[in-house]
Amino acid sequence: MPKLNQIIAVEKGVKSRSFQELTEAHHALQKPTLLSGISRTYRPKDEEGEQLPAESTKVQVKAEEVVRATAGILTRLFDVTASKDWANCIAKANVVIEGKTILSDVPISYLLFLEKQLTDLHTFIKKLPVLDASESWVFDASADCWATEPVQTLRTKKIPRNHVKAEATEKHPAQVEVYYEDVTVGFWRTLKFSGAMPAKRVNELLERVEKLQTAVKFAREEANAVEVTEQKLGEKFFEYLLG
Repeated sequence: MPKLNQIIAVEKGVKSRSFQELTEAHHALQKPTLLSGISRTYRPKDEEGEQLPAESTKVQVKAEEVVRATAGILTRLFDVTASKDWANCIAKANVVIEGKTILSDVPISYLLFLEKQLTDLHTFIKKLPVLDASESWVFDASADCWATEPVQTLRTKKIPRNHVKAEATEKHPAQVEVYYEDVTVGFWRTLKFSGAMPAKRVNELLERVEKLQTAVKFAREEANAVEVTEQKLGEKFFEYLLG
């Protein structure tokens, strides 16, 4: 008995050939000259009249024959597709990771769905925002996100100061120079918060999704190895259709 993966491989070729032959048949039926024939003979009015050769053109394409040939082409496609779809109803496998069954008796159609979803999930996880590695982060339960340790910095202000270069005399006022001095007036206490994820967590998620991808592929291959009971439905279908 053939296996499901063999039927799937055959189906592609049968579909391709069926489409090609159906296209050719359709084109042939659209050419009136191929469907038409004629037979003409000439008889002069009297014995002395000119004799002309007979003319004839044979019918090259007969619609009924094309329809029956088309039914023959499609019968194989109907049978192969039916064999695949019937087998898909029983083709199941377990998704197993490191000896542990994650999902049991998963139909092959759902395994194919999982494969696509896991590809999208892998792309999604790979683009998750990661915490800045140049900072030290701890989880702040009150803020429900990651935070750095508090850092204290000074706030300064420029205060004008007077520098007396020369004292005042009876004849001259004092010579004073104004300059500015940076004076600490307060302190900033800064914490940075982030909703990003630690790189370790992102890598862990990537590893898990990759393990799932491998397990689902193995399960699909196992399900595809199920033996197929070949279905013969095309003949019944076209027997009714063609009467």
